[in-house]
Amino acid sequence: MNTGTEEELPLFKRLALTRRSIRVFQPRPIPDDLLRDLLTIAMWAPSAHNRQPWRFAVVTADDAKHHLASAMGDQLRADLQADGVSVAVIEKDVGRSYTRITGAAALVCLCMSMVDMDHYPDEHRAAAERVMAIQSTAMAGQNLLLAAHAAGLGACWMCAPLFCADVVRQVLRLPEDWEPQALIPLGYPAQQRERTREALETRLLWR
Repeated sequence: MNTGTEEELPLFKRLALTRRSIRVFQPRPIPDDLLRDLLTIAMWAPSAHNRQPWRFAVVTADDAKHHLASAMGDQLRADLQADGVSVAVIEKDVGRSYTRITGAAALVCLCMSMVDMDHYPDEHRAAAERVMAIQSTAMAGQNLLLAAHAAGLGACWMCAPLFCADVVRQVLRLPEDWEPQALIPLGYPAQQRERTREALETRLLWR
């Protein structure tokens, strides 16, 4: 695929093709107004029935970041110990997670709520409605990642809250209906990353 030079690409195409998952950040705060702008853009994602099931818990205080990182690390350690993973590997994984979380200028815990979604008496439709809410929330997350990139920020998508939702909910004192889906660290990048994608033909069917 010939994408041309970066400067020649239309704006959205450039943003989509140059966004990377950034996990190392400068020790520089993000202005609150910028965070609000990013979250506003995230909220303009499409959603099922336009119910907007996404919720955002924003963490900027250092003590809160350290508390969350420690609690999530404790759960990760316990899970890996139960799997029989070696101590050295466990501590490496826990340390990497702790550094990523505490090194970010801000964290956005992306959550989902079923409160405004449709409710069905049968399991099949109820399950489909839940998937629709998850998909909608993920689209808001994609908007957030692209908006952060456009603003000169780095970000990445961490799935870890799915494995310790109760821990995240307790530490962040989330409302009962807020279900953690992802943790998105944000900050001014302190690394550059290059990744490739598989050829389109390996992921494509024409009918």
